[in-house]
Amino acid sequence: MTSAERGRAVRRKLLDAAVELIAERGWTAVSTRVVAERAGVAPGLVHYHFSSVQGLLSEAAVGVMRAVSAVLEPTLAAASTPAEAVAALTSALDPYTGDDPTSVLFVETYLAATRDPALRAAVAEVITEFRARLAEWFRAHGVAAPEATAAVVGGAIDGLVLQRALDPSLTAGTIAPVLTRLLGGQS
Repeated sequence: MTSAERGRAVRRKLLDAAVELIAERGWTAVSTRVVAERAGVAPGLVHYHFSSVQGLLSEAAVGVMRAVSAVLEPTLAAASTPAEAVAALTSALDPYTGDDPTSVLFVETYLAATRDPALRAAVAEVITEFRARLAEWFRAHGVAAPEATAAVVGGAIDGLVLQRALDPSLTAGTIAPVLTRLLGGQS
């Protein structure tokens, strides 16, 4: 393994450790020592690969957000009607129970973004990109006010996933028919 490959492997270990720790302990409880210990590397490597622990956490969390958003893309592309799109998007999010590690990571990231302008901008970029893809799909399928509709549907799905930790009945089966009706479809 080359030095560059070892460096990429250490960086990946640190990012993976940060993702796990944000969900387990909360954003503010992750320190250089804790993340290095979880990754199995010396603490100095955290600051060698990242400008700060905050930078590491931000990159790790935004990476997960981008990955979740990317998974939704083919789901959306396979739908041919707004009702199918809503059903597919909500079904794709059913594994996120609100208290699973990915959902908790999202909650922690949103909270941290209220205090960190750079993180807020990075999260906003992920959300804006997803909304733009959703709006384009809505436009191509004749949905009125595609940008506003994408913002409302995206926000509703996001909010409902966050609320699932409190109310597990908020599944695709209960959410999709309501969102479909709001889009003017029958359900």
